[in-house]
Amino acid sequence: MRRIFVVAAVAVMGLVLAGCQTARQDRVAGGALIGAGGGALIGGLASNSVGGAVAGGLVGAAAGAIIADSTYPGRCYYYTQSGRKRYTRCR
Repeated sequence: MRRIFVVAAVAVMGLVLAGCQTARQDRVAGGALIGAGGGALIGGLASNSVGGAVAGGLVGAAAGAIIADSTYPGRCYYYTQSGRKRYTRCR
């Protein structure tokens, strides 16, 4: 009974904290999860070992988070004649 209560409490806390994310954090977390899954799959298949899957998952999670963080939907940029970078909404 106690074990079920602990698992339920952890699940509720996870759901409560998940609602505190910004859109950017949500995008980064999604990118990390997708990258980790793909990296673990490729690492596991390439090395035929659990260690390869773990290493692939770690590298994939880092790459997915970095790529997702660098993409910002709805924001485009252009360079002025003086060479300064200006951001604007995409059309």
